[in-house]
Amino acid sequence: MIDDLDDLPLSNFDEDLIQGAAQDSASGEQATADLPRVLRFAVLASRADHSVYQRLAAEIETVCPGIALTATWIDTLDAASGCALAVELDHRAVCEDKSECRSLADCVRLISLALPRDRALGEEHRRVAGALVAALRKLPQSIPFALAAEVEAVVYGWAALPVCAHEVVGAFQTPAIRAAAMLGARMARRRIDEAEERAFARSRERLRKADERQAAGGDVDTPRPVPAVPDGHVVVVRTDPVTMAGNKFKEIISPLKSLIDVPLPLIKTPPLAEVRRQLMAEFGYAANVVDFVLSDLVGRPTIAFRPLLMVGPPGGGKTRFAQRLQQLLGIGMWRTDSSGADAAAFSGTDRRWATAQPCHPLLAIARAGHANVLVLLDELDKAAIGRDHGRLFDCLLGFLEIDSARQYPDPALQTTVDLRHVCYVATANFIDNLPSPLLDRFRQIVFPKPAEEDLQALLPAVVTDILRDQGMDQRWIDGLSPSETAAIAHHWCGGSVRRLRRLVEIVLRQRDGQASRH
Repeated sequence: MIDDLDDLPLSNFDEDLIQGAAQDSASGEQATADLPRVLRFAVLASRADHSVYQRLAAEIETVCPGIALTATWIDTLDAASGCALAVELDHRAVCEDKSECRSLADCVRLISLALPRDRALGEEHRRVAGALVAALRKLPQSIPFALAAEVEAVVYGWAALPVCAHEVVGAFQTPAIRAAAMLGARMARRRIDEAEERAFARSRERLRKADERQAAGGDVDTPRPVPAVPDGHVVVVRTDPVTMAGNKFKEIISPLKSLIDVPLPLIKTPPLAEVRRQLMAEFGYAANVVDFVLSDLVGRPTIAFRPLLMVGPPGGGKTRFAQRLQQLLGIGMWRTDSSGADAAAFSGTDRRWATAQPCHPLLAIARAGHANVLVLLDELDKAAIGRDHGRLFDCLLGFLEIDSARQYPDPALQTTVDLRHVCYVATANFIDNLPSPLLDRFRQIVFPKPAEEDLQALLPAVVTDILRDQGMDQRWIDGLSPSETAAIAHHWCGGSVRRLRRLVEIVLRQRDGQASRH
């Protein structure tokens, strides 16, 4: 007889239920928890939250324990098993008079259905659409605007899927809810542009009134005349006498004085053949990556390329590649460690707070002195998913789209700034946890690991990096001898460049030790 419940063997299904219940209790997402059930699961599924299946199974087991089809669905996670479970839940709703069962059935269909190409499942899609629209009418007024916009995009995107499925087939196969989120975001772009235009019109009206007050002897500071913008330059921050007033603003703008109404240069594109030659000399094992990145610069008078996401195993040299690219292109770089970043820091802090500061891309421009800097988002897949200070995933969306980056509303300056020329490069080991709206904005390329035959090409660059970090000139020491190279090759058979660097550091330390004894 087993006295301790902890000694009872658990099936895989039981473990899934426990994990699902734990995820719900530990999520800490109060705003999402306040949503109607079908909207809550729609949002979680659209974010590619892999715990959504266990969470829903735990709720089903709580309301209707002992349904064998629940375990079958968790094991397969396909549309057929999902629809079978949903039918059983509908039956329970009628026979046992449990209205919650009908809501759970809608949620099962929601996260199980693929794109609506099968006419037999068309009625299932319409059933879910009706449930989503009905829940949207009951959306609480207290939820944040960003979450409300996310819910609205998912609902309208799902409703449009039957006639727009062909537009997302290249990006999504299943589940349909992720395609709905992307489609809904696209549907809102025109309305966003129109709303921004109204906001800009109001801003222009405020400026006109400020000019009238100034002409009448008001106390508005006289704005500096804006010089003509020469070719190959851009004004990132323009004078706004309405929002750029007060002692608080003067404190914030102090490190950015060189940007106000000043045309900043755009670094010209260097000869790409020479850039490619130097990159290939060091990253020959990543030839596809080199050509993929440089192809976006062909024909551009100034450096500008679409957001780039390099995906590959740790130690392959993704970060080092981004740094070498920045050096060869001759542009400044701002590195953000995504594992320690959040939206509040990266996107800027509101002027009302004592820690107010502009967004990081604007600080990067101020430090570099030109507008087309490179922002490196290192280890993007390790960004925090907590929402206490906002997710880095969410705030990046406004920076990665040219239309929104052109007039980004900086919270510290409380005026729009032009960040459309900033170049973004992100690295990641995996992309499974990255939201689909974020992935949709990146060009993705797999970054391979070097092989054993790439050692000779890597060694000079690794030695140079070590000496630079130590503040030494490469001309002060001799290169690696054949015996030293052979010793390194014996212990490094390809793979991590970080491990290769550690081996080279050991060899150089041993050389220094022998020199000191003699």
